Amino acid sequence: MSKVCIVYGSSMGNTEEAANLIANKLGVDDVYNIGQTDADTINGYEKIIFGTSTWGSGDLQDEWDSFDFDSLDVKGKTIALFGMGDSSSYSDTYCNGMGILFEKFSAKGAKIVGAVSTDGYTFDESEAVKDGKFVGLALDADNESDKTEERISNWVEQIRSDFA
Repeated sequence: MSKVCIVYGSSMGNTEEAANLIANKLGVDDVYNIGQTDADTINGYEKIIFGTSTWGSGDLQDEWDSFDFDSLDVKGKTIALFGMGDSSSYSDTYCNGMGILFEKFSAKGAKIVGAVSTDGYTFDESEAVKDGKFVGLALDADNESDKTEERISNWVEQIRSDFA
C-alpha cells in the first residue's frame, strides 16, 4: 500500500477542519499543516491530498504562499486537491487558491485526480475551473457549510480507489 498524507494551509481553521474530515473518511492518519512541515516529509509520500483556502482577491493562503514549491517532488505522484473559498463575497475568485496549486503541481508532472462538476455551486469565476469542472473539491464554510460533509463524502468515494 502506498503512503498517503494530507497537507493543508489554513488561516481560520476551516481548511484544517475539512482536511481532518477527509482524513477520517478516507482512513488517512498523516495530516500536516504546510506551515509546520517541510518538503522532505511531504516528498516521502506517493499519494498526497493538498488543501488550501483562498484569500484577498484570489490569493493563495499565507503559509502556502511562502512555501518553497521548488523543493517538492511530485512528479508522477497521485495528487488530489481541495479548496476553501467564499462564493458570495468573492464570487469572482472562488477557490482560486486551489487553481494556483493545480498549476504548480501540474507543471511539476503530478497526476492530479478528483475533478468535481461545478453543478450545484454558485459563483462567477474561478481559476480552479478547467474544462468545466473544478480541479478538485471546492468548499465554502462561510455560505454553504451545510453542504460540506456531503460534498466531502461524495468526493472521498470518487477518489478512494486512487488513494487505496
